[in-house]
Amino acid sequence: MPKADINKAGWEQSEFPILCETCLGDNPFVRMSKQEFGRACGTCARPFTVFRWNPGTGMRFKTTVICQTCAKIKNVCQTCLLDLVYGLPTQVRDTALGIESEAPTSEINREYYAQNMENKLEGAKSLLDVDKSSSAGKEMLKQLARTDPYYKRNRPHLCSFFAKGECNRGDACPYRHEMPVQNELSKQNIQDRYHGRNDPVAKKILSTHAANMGLQPPEDQSITSLFLTSLPANATEESIRTRVLKSLPAVQPSQLKSVVHVAKTRCAFVNWRDRATAELAAQAWANGLEIGGETVGIRWGRSKGASGAKPAPVAVQAS
Repeated sequence: MPKADINKAGWEQSEFPILCETCLGDNPFVRMSKQEFGRACGTCARPFTVFRWNPGTGMRFKTTVICQTCAKIKNVCQTCLLDLVYGLPTQVRDTALGIESEAPTSEINREYYAQNMENKLEGAKSLLDVDKSSSAGKEMLKQLARTDPYYKRNRPHLCSFFAKGECNRGDACPYRHEMPVQNELSKQNIQDRYHGRNDPVAKKILSTHAANMGLQPPEDQSITSLFLTSLPANATEESIRTRVLKSLPAVQPSQLKSVVHVAKTRCAFVNWRDRATAELAAQAWANGLEIGGETVGIRWGRSKGASGAKPAPVAVQAS
């Protein structure tokens, strides 16, 4: 750290970046350029050491976009901002493990927060502790994790001139000559990816996994309840409420409308105030919810007027 210059206190110096296998590329003899204080971190805005390299033949040059302190706080790659262990967006990991993001999302105090975290990270690889997380969340991440590198992510960007029909470089153009596809995945940014909020890639992964586990949201938008089965014999309404809110740190307690516990049949209804929160809970509990050391089954509730409705899907049990 450049402590000799008081104006550079808190700026970051490093010798090698924190990267995932995909961003590093398949070339074992990769060459990197290094520029101290080359740019401001995409999250905390502090100057840091920037690395730039080509991950392989036919790939685009890649560069680090956040500082190592921010990468260690979230245990993510400095370039793609995906989790280093599972290769997933932070929103997917944090939702499955019930981790709350403490990093400030606004410009206020973010540099101060990063400097404090840097002191805590002395000698540590990351502050992320997943040992205390539920086994259901860990199982969910194992099912979703990308085990092999996905080098297609390193391909060149699309040629904007080709999309306009104005590119005259032909095969010599370093960019891809493909027409852009506009969908929900087109709008991605560093802040949402890092802080795990409104990430379109994470939303698609979570919704697809929930549907595969039998928790496809019902068509009736008025249904905002989830049905919990096989509860522990000693479960109470208060213990269920506490565990539900603890497993969803991104949800405000006011969003939980009520918990109706039926002790005789060891089941409960968790009623939310809006459909979006109910879907978020279903995605987080796709592999079950641990209450009192036992994994309970989850399924969607029914509408009040669904007397002739089809039977509810079978509860999702722990594997």
